[in-house]
Amino acid sequence: MKFHKLIWMLFIATFLMSNCRRPPIETTPEIVPPTLAPFPTASATSTPNVTPMPAASATPIPLVPNFSHVVIIIFENKEFGSVIGNRNMPYFNLLADTYALLAQHYAPTHPSLPNYLSLIGGDTFNVADNCGSSDCYINAPSLPDLIEASGRTWKTYQDDMPEPCFTGDTLRYVRKHNPFIFFDAIRLNEERCRRSVVPLAQLDADLAANDLPNFIFITPDICYSAHDCALDLADNWMKEQIEKIYPALDATGEPFLIILTWDEGQGDHSCCGLPESAGGRVATILISPQARPNFQDHTPYSHYSILKTISEAWGLPYLGHAADKETTLITAPWR
Repeated sequence: MKFHKLIWMLFIATFLMSNCRRPPIETTPEIVPPTLAPFPTASATSTPNVTPMPAASATPIPLVPNFSHVVIIIFENKEFGSVIGNRNMPYFNLLADTYALLAQHYAPTHPSLPNYLSLIGGDTFNVADNCGSSDCYINAPSLPDLIEASGRTWKTYQDDMPEPCFTGDTLRYVRKHNPFIFFDAIRLNEERCRRSVVPLAQLDADLAANDLPNFIFITPDICYSAHDCALDLADNWMKEQIEKIYPALDATGEPFLIILTWDEGQGDHSCCGLPESAGGRVATILISPQARPNFQDHTPYSHYSILKTISEAWGLPYLGHAADKETTLITAPWR
């Protein structure tokens, strides 16, 4: 009887205690921002034997980016000081301030044609004038030969050229500003010439078809090159071309380079292995996502440096004076 009474008392006490407990406090769950999953770590209880591996050698950083596209747009006969800071070229100067400006770039000679030849042939080939006759035709390799051999493509877009592979002159198109037509291997191969030496009007169709070649060389006509007309006209023409080409190249997500330069200056300044009396100092801008922004490079360069740098980017042999020790490779502007 006493046992049953004790059990009954314990039951009543337990019931009373459970009803006297404080109710649970409702809390709002803390919102924790999502985080990246941590890197996996080795288990503390597992220590497998690992054979030491030799340290991997670091991949050397290329001296020049491997551009998917290189574009050269070339203007006429203005010295560095005639262009940089000139209020009649606001767009050119905006680009010079935004991207990389080569502040010590020199043309090899005067007049125009041998400078153009130097950019794609690595030499002036003893050409000392603008060659109104066939005596200046050249039987030598050029940059397009090397580009094609590497599996890449190229075109020159010539403003106001009346038809592909045209070998004459018009009032606004002059062949002295088209170096490609002087190389026998291009001019004498009609299919090759008509495919790759084309009027500038073809550029819009190639942009629309997403069919730009790897190497592009654009020459304005005799007016928009600033040869015969005012700088503001050249500046507006250049702006129109850049605003078409840059977005198309940028959309690919691949490295690219647009070079704005001049064939020659108005003085005879020289540098880096050029003749003592050369073609003057010109303003050259490198527009590229791979170029350091708002950068001025004061290294002495020549037209041969541009050829050397394109060749280095694509693993091509150096042509002519591009191989000279005095011809400096353009490396400082790259990120």
